[in-house]
Amino acid sequence: MFENLNEKLDRAFKLLKGQGHITEINVAETLKDVRRALLDADVNFKIAKTFTDTVKEKAIGQNVLTAVSPGQLLVKLVHEELTTLMGVTNVDINLKGSPAVILISGLQGSGKTTFTAKLANMLKSKRSKKVLLAACDVYRPAAIDQLKVLGEQCGVEVFTEIDSKDPVSIAKKAVNHAKTMGHQVVIVDTAGRLAIDQQMMDEIYALKKALNPHETLFVVDAMTGQDAVNTAKAFNDKLDFDGVVLTKLDGDTRGGAALSIRAVVNKPIKFVGIGEKIEAIDAFHPRRMADRILGMGDIVSLVEKAQEQFDAEQARSLQKKIAKNQFNFDDFLSQLQQIKKMGSIKDLMGMIPGMGKTMKDLDLEDDAFKGVEAIIHSMTPKERKEPSVLNSSRRNRIAKGSGTTIQDVNRLIKQFEEMRKMMKMVATGGASKMMNMMRGQAGMRK
Repeated sequence: MFENLNEKLDRAFKLLKGQGHITEINVAETLKDVRRALLDADVNFKIAKTFTDTVKEKAIGQNVLTAVSPGQLLVKLVHEELTTLMGVTNVDINLKGSPAVILISGLQGSGKTTFTAKLANMLKSKRSKKVLLAACDVYRPAAIDQLKVLGEQCGVEVFTEIDSKDPVSIAKKAVNHAKTMGHQVVIVDTAGRLAIDQQMMDEIYALKKALNPHETLFVVDAMTGQDAVNTAKAFNDKLDFDGVVLTKLDGDTRGGAALSIRAVVNKPIKFVGIGEKIEAIDAFHPRRMADRILGMGDIVSLVEKAQEQFDAEQARSLQKKIAKNQFNFDDFLSQLQQIKKMGSIKDLMGMIPGMGKTMKDLDLEDDAFKGVEAIIHSMTPKERKEPSVLNSSRRNRIAKGSGTTIQDVNRLIKQFEEMRKMMKMVATGGASKMMNMMRGQAGMRK
């Protein structure tokens, strides 16, 4: 996500040398490269020019503190302007109706149906809402079946009417069904076309007029770049939608749609799709996205993802086990499973400040833990609970059973023991001991 833009902006900031004042001369070359980076990211030329002009106006004549370089000051100004460009604050979805009706619009292939299910899953799991999905795409042959399968995955009811070809009638019946059955939210999945046409626009407009939805969302594929922005404008002119959803953002290394769309349609980006899993949906936070674009990571989102997966009572129990040096391979395996639920491993690592550049050329697959899991699953319950019994014959058996080598098994056990020692030190308030130990190890390596 934003890989190319991050790399080019980083290179641009390194051009700014010297101390003291930021002047028109010493900032011109850097901002020219910033504008070029934005254009390469498929940002509209007018938006890119306005952006750099605004940054230049704010930068010129500013004193540079002795602790801050001109490059660092410019990064701060660019960060502020990126945040402003994308909307400053997160705008939540409107769920005030009874039931709240959410109308989903967009072109065919933008990911509308998948997003519909992801949103339903998020509202059910994080907001404790009873959700109904309405299948109103009566043209695409597999659309209704796809929504049924996705609805089953997240445990949400799907309202269908196989014999009807009237999406307005289906949607109205779905809302009435929701009122009768006590659903709090109805999400209406609509038909799309391969391109904008009058029939599609008239149909989605008729749906909006008939339903008077509390929220109309426009779903667009972020990988289509500037075309995404143009499509958003055409839909907004007809529908006056409430917010934008950018799908496949994890596949777009440029990010131009995320940077341009707010400025063009003056509507907030509310959600982003960041993977294929049903949980792979995030609320859009402009400031956090600016952090990620500039390679600063996104610790807040990482902590939020962790909090969603880790139970507080379980965490307290685990801390006690760590303090008593009773942390075992069963506990380790449980932690791995929870980390995997948080999303793509590479994406999670990219949220840690400074890790973005390190991860750039690293081909880290989502099944990176497969070998570790195979080794642990090949252990007996006793071996997982009491790692101290793992002698050489047991290790050989585990290697054969897991399809790995004895070196792989030994390496995992050694890393596990080192991790257990460090975790115990932290849990028992011995952080200073751990630092001393690490310093000692560093000294031995010299």
